[in-house]
Amino acid sequence: MLLCTCTMRGLRRAAGEASAASGGIYLKGEMKLLVAVKRVVDANVKVRVKADRTGVETANVKMAMNPFDEIAVEEAVRLKEKGVVTEIIAVSAGPAPVQETIRTALAMGADRGIQIDTDAELQPLAVAKLLKAVADKEQPKLIILGKQAIDDDSNATGQMLAALLGWPQGTFASKLAIQGEEALVTREVDGGLETERLTLPAVVTTDLRLNEPRYASLPNIMKAKKKPIDKLTPAELGVDVTPRLTVLKVEEPAKRQAGVKVKSVAELVDKLHNEARVI
Repeated sequence: MLLCTCTMRGLRRAAGEASAASGGIYLKGEMKLLVAVKRVVDANVKVRVKADRTGVETANVKMAMNPFDEIAVEEAVRLKEKGVVTEIIAVSAGPAPVQETIRTALAMGADRGIQIDTDAELQPLAVAKLLKAVADKEQPKLIILGKQAIDDDSNATGQMLAALLGWPQGTFASKLAIQGEEALVTREVDGGLETERLTLPAVVTTDLRLNEPRYASLPNIMKAKKKPIDKLTPAELGVDVTPRLTVLKVEEPAKRQAGVKVKSVAELVDKLHNEARVI
């Protein structure tokens, strides 16, 4: 029995060395991954501003997972399918309905969920602090979230979270690979593609070209109903989520005016200079 155990250990070690030599994806021990998801107005719904201009109308409006977060969940599931990740935890902050978004992540392949129960208006810094508190509790090796949410387009939560944790960050990821204790993140920049090598633990935010999210199958949707969702509160996590910014007024964009045909270059330059004031 002892000889068999030693032989198996040797085989595992040899397999790991072969994987590393071939540039394969591998990681020793267990790897926990945290993925953040947000409930937003469905991307196919036309957003309407409230009559009092305090925000957008969400009553009786179809809600869904933020599209960039869907990409984050898909990438997490793919890493688990490759044997890199051992557990995926989906986290969302908000009132009871956000559990629907967490269930969607569970149906896609996440193992368990965490709801941070609050009715407060959550701004990026507050969300980053909540995620940091969850990360301190769960000790993941990797956190993946969408680069931005389609409701506020703030594009700040991932960067703030990395700063609070003191972890390296790879933003706008169009490709992600885990090699040993490092993450290789390819991102699009003005001059082409840039690849960053991050030491784990790290924070990665996803771009549209990273992958194509899968549709949850009916059997997986049924299984997701039995997966656990823990409930926490900001107070239990020791986080103050009081908004630091005040929204004064929300307005719809001005309607685009009809174009005007000009008869000469001189007339075009005159209108650009005196009417549009762009030159």
